Amino acid sequence: MSRPVVTRFAPSPTGYIHVGNLRTALMNYLIARKAGGTFILRLDDTDQERSKQEYADGIMADLDWLGLHWDRLERQSLRYDRYGEAADRLRADGRFYECFESPTELDLKRKKLLGMGRPPVYDRAALALSEDQKAALRAEGRAGYWRFLLDRTRIEWNDGIIGPVSIDAASVSDPVLIRADGQVLYTFASSVDDVEMGVTHIVRGADHVTNTATQIQIMQAMGGTPPAFAHHSLLTGAQGEELSKRLGTLSLRDLRARGVEPMALLSLMARLGSSKPVELASSLDELAAGFDIESFGAAPTKFDAEDLFPLTRGVVQGLAFDAVRERIAALGVPEDEAERFWAVTRGNITVLDDLGEWWTLIRDGAEPAVDAADQAFVAEALALLPPRPWSDATWGEWTGAVKAATGRKGKDLFMPLRKALTGRARGPEMADLMPLLHKVPAV
Repeated sequence: MSRPVVTRFAPSPTGYIHVGNLRTALMNYLIARKAGGTFILRLDDTDQERSKQEYADGIMADLDWLGLHWDRLERQSLRYDRYGEAADRLRADGRFYECFESPTELDLKRKKLLGMGRPPVYDRAALALSEDQKAALRAEGRAGYWRFLLDRTRIEWNDGIIGPVSIDAASVSDPVLIRADGQVLYTFASSVDDVEMGVTHIVRGADHVTNTATQIQIMQAMGGTPPAFAHHSLLTGAQGEELSKRLGTLSLRDLRARGVEPMALLSLMARLGSSKPVELASSLDELAAGFDIESFGAAPTKFDAEDLFPLTRGVVQGLAFDAVRERIAALGVPEDEAERFWAVTRGNITVLDDLGEWWTLIRDGAEPAVDAADQAFVAEALALLPPRPWSDATWGEWTGAVKAATGRKGKDLFMPLRKALTGRARGPEMADLMPLLHKVPAV
């Protein structure tokens, strides 16, 4: 009988979520939702120096903004007793051993091995230390740290994205799991948590493949069943450049400030790097129903933040008036004009903040954009402009009168008049916009 699906998103609260983190969170969320399973938000906050509550709060706020609601919230900082018990069991089983080399000594060993053309794998010298030797090292002021003793066999799994993976454990150093100052490191804490929380599926970045190999052995040594792993490709910039240094400028809070809509961001990230086309979805349920981890490729995936704005435009322009009523009221649009204002402007905005520019134009009037060759024509046309209030018929009636008086027609007639009234060459249909305009420009 198969286990209930349990996934997790495990960010460290040492910064705000960026698009790379979101990709991981979303994939794990959609797997759980598609299977009717459990999605855990686990704050991996064992690094007490760098972990901040403001970042934890920011992570939760960003996920809530996106609608990625978790079923359970866990914090590693509240689970130190569980890590201590697991470490004691591994010590008793001979899978944990204490080491005393300094960083300088380890660096010298690595350089020596590299100089000999050999992989820089830890030589397990600490295994040969007697209890007396360990005591002497402690007396010198050295604090011991703990490594996991790997079985030097091949570690294999069928990755949900990469496919079959086989790593020779002899080519990997026994991982340090507990530092000399007692800090439990990611590789160990995550392994304990994933086993004890019953996690069945883990999707994370391709930079974790070696971690996965060692964690599989750690989980097995604790008597656990390793979950199904999938490692998604890393993101690059639009031209294939390294994105990691720019991720700080691609935080979700920054994208949100730029007006990106949640469903636009989710729709892109749910398909980016897969064989399926990016399409604007209407809901997370729709995204979950169409999600297939095996459709993703292992090659680096190009991400361009500008791709979010056509999708955002699609979201925004599809909003009903009730969804924007309060935002429009906050601009100062009179209640009796608000619904028409939305109907007229919605097709000419990309983000909701664009509404402010249109309201300013309607309320205060535009700076006319009249070409020198059209000055006399526009002045003559404005003299024929009927007084406000204007109706849906005003534009047609006015341009008809101007045409009759001047002989102009087509673009030569309409464009100068549009630019005179709005200062813009593009925008809503003038017949729809004119009834909203509060001021007549002075040319």
